[in-house]
Amino acid sequence: MVGAALFFNMKIILFANTDWYLYNFRLAQALALRARGDEVVLVSPDGDYASRLQEMGFRWVCFPLARRGLNPLEEFSALMRLVKLYRREKPDLVHQFTVKCVLYGSLACSMLGIRTVVNSIEGLGYVFTDGEGARRWLRVQVKLIYRLILPSTWVIFQNPDDQAYFIKNHLVNQNRIVLIRSPGVDIQKFCPRPELEGPALVILPARLLWDKGVGEFVAAARQLRTAGWRARFALVGDIDNGNPASLHLTQLLEWEKEGVIEWWGWKEDIQEVYAQSAIVCLPSYREGLPKTLIQAAACGRPIVTSDVPGCREVV
Repeated sequence: MVGAALFFNMKIILFANTDWYLYNFRLAQALALRARGDEVVLVSPDGDYASRLQEMGFRWVCFPLARRGLNPLEEFSALMRLVKLYRREKPDLVHQFTVKCVLYGSLACSMLGIRTVVNSIEGLGYVFTDGEGARRWLRVQVKLIYRLILPSTWVIFQNPDDQAYFIKNHLVNQNRIVLIRSPGVDIQKFCPRPELEGPALVILPARLLWDKGVGEFVAAARQLRTAGWRARFALVGDIDNGNPASLHLTQLLEWEKEGVIEWWGWKEDIQEVYAQSAIVCLPSYREGLPKTLIQAAACGRPIVTSDVPGCREVV
C-alpha cells in the first residue's frame, strides 16, 4: 500500500508530541519529502522550535496535547480535536511518533478511514519501563489499545528487542512491520576531531530523566572523584517537565553545589560538545536507538552505555 502511494506527490502529516522532536529528529525527513514534491504538514504542541520550522518554509499546525494528561474527558476532547484536524487536512499519509501521538493518531485515522498510516515505535518510553502502581496500570491500558489499532497500520521499529516484544504480545501485524535502525546522522557534521588536552570531560547528553540513568551517572562521578580521578562530568540536556521521570531543578542545583557534576543545559551545537569530550555516557534503562550514541561514535568518541535494548544496538 505504501509503495503504491509513492508514485504520486502526496500530502503527508508528521505528528509528534513536541515541536522540539520534529526539529531535532524529523527535519531531514521533512526536507527530503518536500524536495521530492510532497506537501508536508507538521503537527505538534507549541514550543520554541515551531517558529524555526515555519521560517524554513514548513506549514506547522499547533495541536495542544497534555503529555501527562490522564483526565478521560480532556483526553477524549484531544482525540476529537485531532479527528477534526485530520478531517480538515485530508492527508494521503500520516506518520506519527511517540506513544500518545501513535495512539490518538491511529484512532483518528481509523475513524476517518485514512488507510495509509505509519507509526514509529522509537523506544517504549516511560510507560513500558519497569515500574509498579500507576505505570503498570498505564502499561496494561496502552497495550490493549495498541492491540486494537496497530495491526491495521504500518509500524517502524528501531531495534529488534522492541520488535520482538510487540510480536510476542500480539500488538502488530507481522506483515506490516519494518526494522529501520534509527534515522541516522549527518557524517559531514558529526565527524572525528582531535581530543583536547587536560582533565577528561565525560558527558551525558540527553533529556534529564531518571530513566536515562542520570542518577547512576552522578553516582559514578562521585565515586571516581572520591577515588582521586581527575575528570569533569557534565549533564548536557534540559529538564523535561512533561515526562513523569523528569528530574527536578532543585536536585540538579544540589549536585552542582556539591561539585560532583556540571550542568550545561541543552546545547544546539552538540557536535562542539562532543569535540570537547573524552567519553560519552548514556546509562539508560531502555531506548529505541539513541541518536546521541550514534553521533558520539561518528565523532570518534568512546561510548559507555547500558546493555539494554537500543543502546546495545549501537555498540
